[in-house]
Amino acid sequence: MKICELLNFDSDLTISNLTLNSNDVAENSVFIALKGANHHGLNYAKAAIEKGAIAILFDSEDVKLADEILADSTVLKIPVENLAVNVGEIATRFYGNPSHKMNVIGITGTNGKTSCSQFLAQALENCGVIGTIGWGKIDNLQETLNTTPDALTVQKMLATLKNDGCENVAMEVSSHGLAQGRVNGVQFKGAIFTNFSRDHLDYHGTLEAYLETKLKLFHAPNLEFAVINLDDGMSDKIIAAIPENIEIIGVTTKNTIAPCGQILAAENIDLNLSGIEFDVIWQNQKQTCHVPLIGKFNLENVLCVLATMLKLGIELNDAAQRLTNLKPVMGRMEKFGGKNNQPLVIVDYAHTPDALEKVLGSLRAHTKGKLSVVFGCGGNRDKGKRAQMGRVAEEFADHVIITDDNPRFEASEDIIEDILSGFFNNEAKVIYDRERAIQRAIEHADAGDCVVCAGKGHEDYQEINGEKSPFSDAECVKKILGQA
Repeated sequence: MKICELLNFDSDLTISNLTLNSNDVAENSVFIALKGANHHGLNYAKAAIEKGAIAILFDSEDVKLADEILADSTVLKIPVENLAVNVGEIATRFYGNPSHKMNVIGITGTNGKTSCSQFLAQALENCGVIGTIGWGKIDNLQETLNTTPDALTVQKMLATLKNDGCENVAMEVSSHGLAQGRVNGVQFKGAIFTNFSRDHLDYHGTLEAYLETKLKLFHAPNLEFAVINLDDGMSDKIIAAIPENIEIIGVTTKNTIAPCGQILAAENIDLNLSGIEFDVIWQNQKQTCHVPLIGKFNLENVLCVLATMLKLGIELNDAAQRLTNLKPVMGRMEKFGGKNNQPLVIVDYAHTPDALEKVLGSLRAHTKGKLSVVFGCGGNRDKGKRAQMGRVAEEFADHVIITDDNPRFEASEDIIEDILSGFFNNEAKVIYDRERAIQRAIEHADAGDCVVCAGKGHEDYQEINGEKSPFSDAECVKKILGQA
């Protein structure tokens, strides 16, 4: 592509690559020099030029800095107004508007994004996924550094998925991604709102600001439909903010009434060790469904997925049949044990008060004996949720063991003290070593009991003082149960 085709800039130079990272520059690249939280991309512009960059893009507000740094350079210096906001649009042009040629479904909410995206990718044909545990086709995921990658990477991923034959894409859209314009340039066909509760206040500051950021997804250009979890307390506010031209489908497990739009409802719900059975009501049709997943909150996720399938033209009986083949997502209500006189052990990513409450509350219906939980909280993150998670654990579990999560650069003692401040009776046991904590919980549980290892889910590391050491809750559990 020529620069004049990509940008409003008079140049016939042909470019072969766009990059935000000077280390990824190749011959005939355009280096996009964004201002970061700690460093400015312009400080790496000379390194990019040495590797073959033929043009440097920077924000028009940084012309003076660019002139100082690149005074002796002959490469093209291209100022772009609001560059950070417009990177997505530039990237989508470079990669040929890939999202315009697929059904991209954006999924936002505090919890459930990963489950919904993975379930959609399992249920839809030729479906790619972009999210927390990876991107690509469902059976061949590649690692992602963020739930929602940067705007340039998102477009490159979408182009790759399109070239690989994907007709649909299920994409997690985080609040950070929305706030930083990472999905700018993506054309979403549909959007899903899973739920809303406290998280990321260290970044957004207030719940109001956090919610306003989430709402940006429903104002995406050319969005056709929105699937809303009516059972969430913020659903009315979400619906009120959605433009009138967007079709709304509300899903409910409680016969919640929607202020507008169509409703997909689950009735006669039965939770058992083989999964969830229910009847779904849709446009005067009734269909019995069985889903091999645990936890009533997973039913909310499944209904969001089902509603999306229906809006993509799949008939109800066909969509319901596809649900019977869903598999648990790695680190999301992942089951171990439960047989041969062993307790049932659940590994889940629940790392917010709301998520922990839903996991423990749901497992009550599946547990004949005692319910135990092992969890901690991440360091250098929202401190206000720690006491709330302590209160939830004390209220819903019979036994609580508090341990390290990812302390990062905080002292474990300080984190755990914050968690304990939420307890009324302070009967929790503290074991800093996570493996020993999980081992004690399992060894002190009987057949019919349930042990929940919460907070890390799919993560295969533990971060302490800036160093990541290999650690997986799932592998730890399998080792203790003799399944490794």
